[in-house]
Amino acid sequence: MSRPTIAEVSALIADLAALRQNHHISAEYAALMSRKADLLERIADHTPGDTEAAGVARLARERADSLKSTD
Repeated sequence: MSRPTIAEVSALIADLAALRQNHHISAEYAALMSRKADLLERIADHTPGDTEAAGVARLARERADSLKSTD
């Protein structure tokens, strides 16, 4: 996995804010949550031994996966 960049984190935060303002939930929301989980997994991958980062990434992936199954 590639190391996450500040630009990726900033873009995700901007997209989350825009989604909240536009109130789009559905497939767009599920895709954004999957992107969030990917980013958190990459952060956890680059911080070995950080159990909190790993736990947050795991929970984000579980949430993203649960949204996929409701499509």
